Amino acid sequence: MSDKRKDYISWDEYFMGVAKLAAFRSKDPNTQVGACIVSGDNKILSIGYNGLPVGCSDDEFPWTREGDPLENKYLYTAHSELNAILNYRGGSLEGAKMYVTLFPCNECAKAIIQAGIKTVVFESDKYADTPSVIASKRMFDAASVRYYEYNSSGRRIDIQL
Repeated sequence: MSDKRKDYISWDEYFMGVAKLAAFRSKDPNTQVGACIVSGDNKILSIGYNGLPVGCSDDEFPWTREGDPLENKYLYTAHSELNAILNYRGGSLEGAKMYVTLFPCNECAKAIIQAGIKTVVFESDKYADTPSVIASKRMFDAASVRYYEYNSSGRRIDIQL
């Protein structure tokens, strides 16, 4: 019997890698966020990224961040976490884990809790001091949703597409 390979990636590296890859699908010129939902036995259940709803053209809706609310992206785009939840076609997400490249906002936190997701692994918490993220953490704590920061190994993986 031969020794198995020792430099394989961990489950956290794998699923955060999938979330990061999903973020590359976003058409948003400023912020690209990806999410990956997995089952307790490490099966990918769903993937999402921030963008417009199906049927809404990426070329006909605004991508700016400021100005008239009807002329910027915020009223039109769905966050990666919500997209991943809505993309799931298999039934219940009760007890699942979500990997996301940016800590969820309060609206996504509500959807995560309602979907039954019990663990959130995030890469960046750059909006930690905002009311939205403070509210998210407060709701996660109240609903017993565990959350923790992804501990990057620093490993670089080059994927040629």
